[in-house]
Amino acid sequence: MMEYKSMLHTQRAYFQTGDTKDVEFRIRQLKKLYQWITVHEQEIMDALYMDLNKSNFEAYATEIGIVKEEIRYTLKHLRKWAAPKRVPTPITQFPSKSFIYPEPYGIVLIMSPWNYPFQLTIAPLVGAICAGNCAVVKPSAYSPHTTKVIADMLRELFQEKYIAVVEGGRQENQALLNEKFDYIFFTGSVNVGKYVMEKASAHLTPVSLELGGKSPCIVDETADLKLAAKRIVWGKFLNSGQTCVAPDYILVQNSVKDKLVRYMEKYIRKMFGKDPMQNPDYPKMINEKHFNRVLGLTERAHIVCGGGSDVDMLKIEPTVLDQVTWESPVMQEEIFGPLLPVLTFYDIEEAIQMVNARPRPLALYYFTKDKQREAMMLKQVSYGGGCINDTIVHLATSHMPFGGVGNSGMGGYHGKDSFDTFTHKKSIMKKSVLLDIPIRYAPFKNKLNILKKLM
Repeated sequence: MMEYKSMLHTQRAYFQTGDTKDVEFRIRQLKKLYQWITVHEQEIMDALYMDLNKSNFEAYATEIGIVKEEIRYTLKHLRKWAAPKRVPTPITQFPSKSFIYPEPYGIVLIMSPWNYPFQLTIAPLVGAICAGNCAVVKPSAYSPHTTKVIADMLRELFQEKYIAVVEGGRQENQALLNEKFDYIFFTGSVNVGKYVMEKASAHLTPVSLELGGKSPCIVDETADLKLAAKRIVWGKFLNSGQTCVAPDYILVQNSVKDKLVRYMEKYIRKMFGKDPMQNPDYPKMINEKHFNRVLGLTERAHIVCGGGSDVDMLKIEPTVLDQVTWESPVMQEEIFGPLLPVLTFYDIEEAIQMVNARPRPLALYYFTKDKQREAMMLKQVSYGGGCINDTIVHLATSHMPFGGVGNSGMGGYHGKDSFDTFTHKKSIMKKSVLLDIPIRYAPFKNKLNILKKLM
C-alpha cells in the first residue's frame, strides 16, 4: 500500500531532524501521554468493558495502572539511561577512553494483541518513545472499542510523522510487514510470531517477539494448598483466562490433588459466585470464533466444576478439568480461556522431566515450602519468568524484564529493559592524538613477547 510507504518516508525524514533524540523532548511526550490517560481513564475502562467485559477494577489493575506506573518509572530514570556511559579501556589501547552511546533505532513497528489491548499497545510504545524512536502502532482489530480510544489518543497527542497509528486487520498487518522498519515489536501467537520474524528477515530487521505457550503451574505436597488454590484461581480466570501468562495447566503432586481441587472449587464460587455467567465483573471471550475454539478443548476430559457457557454472552464458566492426559485436546495448544486441566506427578524430578519434554513456556509457577525443591526448579527448568507461591504478578513491575525464551518468544521489556530493547548501544573509543605507541605497527620483529605481556 503506497500510503504506508509515504507515511514511513515522512517519519524517516522527521527522525533525521534529530528532534526525537533530545531527552527533554522524550520526557515531554511521556508527560503528555500520562496526562491524557489520567483524564480519559473512564473512557478507556468503558472501551475495555465493551470489548472484554472487564470491570473497572480489573481494567485499571491490569491495563491502565501498569501503563501509568511504567511512565512514572521511566520519567524518573530516563536522563540516566540516555546518558553516555564510560567503560574501562584495555591497557593495549592506552592512551584512550571508551564509552557506550545509546541511540534510537529509528522507525519502529509495534503490533499488539486484543487480550490486554491498552496495556500491550501502550507499554511498548513508552519504551519506543523513551528511547527516542518514531513509531507506527498497529492495535488489534478484535478489540475495536479500545483500538478506537488508542487511535484517538495518539492522533490527538502526536503528529503522524512522529507516532502513527494504523487500524485494520490481517490485510493491514501484511502490508505493514512488507515495509522496512528499523525494529519490530510483536505481541501475539506463536504462529503469527513466526510469520513476523520471516517477514522481518527480508530486511534484516531485529525483532522482539512476546508470544505464549502452555505455562505450567506446579503444586507439591509441601505447599500451602488453600493459598495456592486462591492464587491459582485468581491468576487463571483473570480476563477469563485470556492472558498469555495464565496458568495453562496444573501439575499437582498426586497425594494432594483432591484437596487442591476442592479448594479451587471453593474459591471459584467465592470469587465469581454460584452463577459466574450472571456476574457482571466476569469477563467474556473476545469473539464467537474464540468462544467455540475454547469450548472444543473440553472434549475427552471430565468436568469437575463449571462447564457452562452462553454464546450470546460469549461467556464460559471457570472450568476445572480432570482425567486429562498429555494427548487430550486441551493439552495440544495454549488454552487462552477459562479451562484449567489438572495432571499429576509423584515426585518433583518427574514434574521437571514433564515440563522439560515440552517447548519452553512463557511462565512457570511453583507452589512449595521446600527450598531445596524450589532451587531445583529454578536451576533445571528454562522458561520466560514466573513466581514462587503466586501467579501472574511477576510481570507487574518495572524493575524486571518481561519476555519469553525459545518458542515463547525473544526479547524483554518493562522499565529499563524497554529502553534497552528500543536502543542501539553504540561503542566508541576515543584515542589520544598526543601519543602513538608503535607496537601494533609492522614490522613485528621481536614484538611478540611484549604483546604477550600486555594481552
